[in-house]
Amino acid sequence: MPLITWGPALQVGHKDIDEQHQKLIDLVNRLNDAMRAGHSKEILNDVLTQLVNYTVYHFNTEERLMAQYHYTASATHKTEHQKFIDDVSRFKKNFDLGQSTVSTEIMNFLRDWLARHIMQTDKKLAMELKKTATG
Repeated sequence: MPLITWGPALQVGHKDIDEQHQKLIDLVNRLNDAMRAGHSKEILNDVLTQLVNYTVYHFNTEERLMAQYHYTASATHKTEHQKFIDDVSRFKKNFDLGQSTVSTEIMNFLRDWLARHIMQTDKKLAMELKKTATG
């Protein structure tokens, strides 16, 4: 059973952003499945690394769009991105050092942050991009 299910509530209405969100959700679900199945640290590390790298790629895409369309709330949006990257990087470092494991708590944090960010912050961005592009 997926931790996050992609559906209309998570769509922001921007093709590239929605496709990238689907990929992020897939990676979160793969990490959750690997954790629940008790896979080795190497497998968890592989999926976690993919998730971290793809998150950075996705945030760069959004931030490029914000700059291109002169998004008015870009500073706040970028701050959310940076805090998430800092939190996940700190967790990844501790995981690499053997000081933490992928847990239900971590998975709930990823699920909740991603869903909240998409449904609130990214939907505002997509609406603004649509207005600016057509305006």
